[in-house]
Amino acid sequence: MSRTGQIIVGPKLPAMTCRVVDYSAGGACLDIYGLGAVPDRFEFLYGGVRKKSHIVWRRGIRIGVAF
Repeated sequence: MSRTGQIIVGPKLPAMTCRVVDYSAGGACLDIYGLGAVPDRFEFLYGGVRKKSHIVWRRGIRIGVAF
């Protein structure tokens, strides 16, 4: 499976590409280098599946999200 995912903030805003460090049924660890501010809630597209997500932790360019 690809190591990149898409962060979708809104229907009229472009999707942001991020690197998937780790992925499980309940969440993921993402590298968001160069994306700027990512909102606390967004939709995450990975492997053709779109999930409503929220950030549970942030450390530098890395975030942890739960689905």
